[in-house]
Amino acid sequence: MNEHEMKDKIIESYRQDEKMMIMVFAQWCVNQDLDPNELYKKAYPNQPANPMLKEAVELTVPKEESEDIANDTLLGVLSLFGNDDLAMVVTKEMQK
Repeated sequence: MNEHEMKDKIIESYRQDEKMMIMVFAQWCVNQDLDPNELYKKAYPNQPANPMLKEAVELTVPKEESEDIANDTLLGVLSLFGNDDLAMVVTKEMQK
């Protein structure tokens, strides 16, 4: 595998991990009866709609069909990707 192929593989792996983080966030929101798009907009008001979030929301299942996602799990995943602003918004919702 040459250097270019290795970089492409690393980038693709990151994208897949990022998709998983977004999916965890979206499903947690559904499980909490919250709108993931609304929370995202609170955290990042100047950003346009996130197409990866839209895709993740479409893939969520009703909360009755979902496994529980622990608050610490969600916060850990958000932190891993540097989504501190979103983690702050989520933490406020957890405290309600």
